[in-house]
This record gives sequence, C-alpha cells and structure tokens, in this order.
Amino acid sequence: MRQRGPRGVIAPRPRARRAAVGAAIGVAGALSAAALGSAAITVLVARAVIVPPSRRTEDVRILRVDATRRLITLSVTPDSVLPGVYSFWFDQDAGNARVGEIVAQTATTVTRRLLGVEFGDLGEARVGRFNGWFYLTPGDLDVPFEDVAIATPLGDAPAWRIPADSARPSTRWMIGVHGRAVRRSEVLRAVPVFRETGYDSLIVSYRNDGEAPRSADYRYALGDREWIDVEAAMRYALSHGAEEIVLMGWSMGGATVLQALTRSLYGDRVTGVVLESPVVDWIATLDFQVTLRRLPPAVRYPVLAMFRSRWGGILTGLAEPLDLQRMDFVRRARELDTPILLLHSDDDGFVPSTASRALAVARPDIVTFVPFEVARHTKLWNYQPERWEGAIRDWLAALPSSERTT
Repeated sequence: MRQRGPRGVIAPRPRARRAAVGAAIGVAGALSAAALGSAAITVLVARAVIVPPSRRTEDVRILRVDATRRLITLSVTPDSVLPGVYSFWFDQDAGNARVGEIVAQTATTVTRRLLGVEFGDLGEARVGRFNGWFYLTPGDLDVPFEDVAIATPLGDAPAWRIPADSARPSTRWMIGVHGRAVRRSEVLRAVPVFRETGYDSLIVSYRNDGEAPRSADYRYALGDREWIDVEAAMRYALSHGAEEIVLMGWSMGGATVLQALTRSLYGDRVTGVVLESPVVDWIATLDFQVTLRRLPPAVRYPVLAMFRSRWGGILTGLAEPLDLQRMDFVRRARELDTPILLLHSDDDGFVPSTASRALAVARPDIVTFVPFEVARHTKLWNYQPERWEGAIRDWLAALPSSERTT
C-alpha cells in the first residue's frame, strides 16, 4: 500500500523518485556540457582574433598549371573569381605566384593568366590562397629604397624608406601600416601614387607581425598597443626631415593608425589619414564575424568580456585588457579633427563597411568616403587600381600642405 506524506499527500514511490532524480541529473549534465561547450567556443573565438596564426588557410585548389601558355586553373571561391591582379600563396607561404585576368570560368573552375612565379614549385602544389599584396619588396616597384630600423620600445623594427619621385628631399611623408596577419609588403601598392605626389614613404612593421620584435605575451592588441610602434615611426620620420605626415592603415592597421593619431605625442603633425578596408569599430567587426561564422549569439558578450578584463587574460594570454570603447571611432567621431580618406568595399566579407559609412555620416566635414563593390577585403587596388589611385591622388591634391604654399 502507498505511503501517505504530511496532510495525506501520497508520497512518490522510491522508483519514481529515483527516476526523477536521474532525469534532473541528466538535464543538469546536458546543461553543464552545453555551458562547457559554449565556454570552449568562446575561448577559441577570442584566441583566434588575437593569436598570430602559425598556419594559413589555403582554400583554393590548384587544378592545373599550364606553364607553356602561362595559365593556371583553380577551384571557384569568392577570391579566385575576383577580376584584377593578385598574389597567390601556396605551400604554407613557401611559394608565391602572381595571377592576372580571368580567361575562362565554369561553375566550379576558373582559369587565370599566370603572370609569374616568384618562388616555390607551383607545379607540385595542390592548394593555395589569394592575397591582395601584389608586390613583395620595393624592388618590384623599380624604385630606390633603403632598409632602415625603427627604434621601438621592444627593439628595432625593420622598415623601408622610399624617397619621393623628385630631385629634392621631401618634407611630406606617408607612413604605411599593414593589417592583421600580413606583413609590410601589403602597403607597397600605395607607394607609386604617394611618390608621384611628392611624398616619401616609410613602410613599417610592428610588434608580433613576424618581422618586428615580439611582445612578451605574443598577442595582437588590435591597435591598442601596436600604435606605440607607429609612434616610433612618426618620431623617426620627424627626425629625418618630415614636417607633415599622412598615416595610411589597412584593416587592423586602420585601427592602429587611428590610435596613433589620437594618442601619440606627434598627432598634431599628422595632416591626413588614409584608411583602406579599416576596422573603425572593433565591436561591430567582432559581431560581424560571429554572425558570419554562424556561431551562437551567446558567444559575443563573453568574448568581449575576455578582451576587456584582466581575468580574461588567463584564457587569452593577453598581458593587459583591451579598451574596445577607445577603439570605437563611430562613438568618438566628434573627437577627430584631421582629414580622413576612407576606402571600403561594401562586400568586404571580413570587416563590414557599416562602421566606415557611419563615421562618414557622422563627420562629413572631414571624412571623404569612397565606396567600392566586388573588391572584398583589402583588395581594392587589385580590383580597380586606376580608381583607387585616383581617389588618393585627388584627396592629396586637396589636402592643405605647407610645402605647397612655400
């Protein structure tokens, strides 16, 4: 006969009680596993953003190389079918080739002109990746240049100094800052237009980029500390004859340049800023990446919290928290007073153009926004070099300069 509990309530049978307890434990276990899984994803996402990559994602299959006809056939990806000229890296960056126009395309394959193989055995390679930085050294531009060392707080960082195309030394300098997970060669595409308009170019490296000295934590700070190395480059330029500086940043280099502009002791010597596919607001960029990778929305806040807090450094390896609000220049738009040229493709695919557009709307008095389409991330020059160079040339011509008035 079933036992009655207090006030006549029938108590559950022991077997039913055990089943209920087991179910509760099962639910708790599932929730715990889900929580642990979400936490693991959060850590992986955070580390993927700030840890310099040791391997590259090679997502383009090499289907055929016709050395006689100088053609290469590749699998179709968003990058492999972009019109224009590009670098093609293979064998985990042990090889490099240059590819040109598309000559044939099907639903699954694309055949392009093979402009040359710089190094490596392309015939034996099976996969590779596209990249926008077309020139590898200033020698590819056939211009005079000098290897120099920039004294940064972490040690000497290599840089290229490329003089203007003029008979006399220039007092106007462009300092070029590359993006995340690439090297200073990325910026060489900008050198010709700056040379012809009378600017010396200083193409710099910065901490943790594979050329400059590493920081103790060996982590990207998303511009929040890299700017210190750009300030060192500004100091170098000013001590070697520069009177006016234009800062140019690509992708994360854009975020770094904006930090240098607003935090450096030499910010008042900057007469203009050029941003190509830039990170203007890191929170917007991280949100975009979470959505793009179809990650759980719940990942967003913990990732941001890890970057912002000291406890997050235990999991990410960051030596110091990152100030993401300080890197939001849509919110800080009213603090800016330097002319800015913004070049961004609306189908960037990595850094959304929304923040760039928002900054242009907030400060139409100082921001010139030139939108692109199709060109994707940091490949605007590769896709439309004449339009890209023309935009920079026209903007520089309108930039106030003491050199033009003397």
